[in-house]
Amino acid sequence: MTKNDIACSLSKILSSKKEADIVVNKVFEEMSIAIKNGEKVIITGFGSFNMFETKTKNGRNPKTGQKLLISPMKKIRFKQSKDFFQD
Repeated sequence: MTKNDIACSLSKILSSKKEADIVVNKVFEEMSIAIKNGEKVIITGFGSFNMFETKTKNGRNPKTGQKLLISPMKKIRFKQSKDFFQD
């Protein structure tokens, strides 16, 4: 499912597809801003999103075998709700 699919589904209950696109984009924009600010985004019955930073770790170049350090990076973690698969 894509953002466009979500907007098409929402357009059935909103006045137009353009309005549905605006709503979907605004929801994802607000979620992105909150996660970037270190906030946890919780969608009841679905799950939660939060950002974490990985630690520096040792790695190697697969072509040359040369050892190198992999820098810490920010990633997003999703944890599903306990109610997600219950009907």
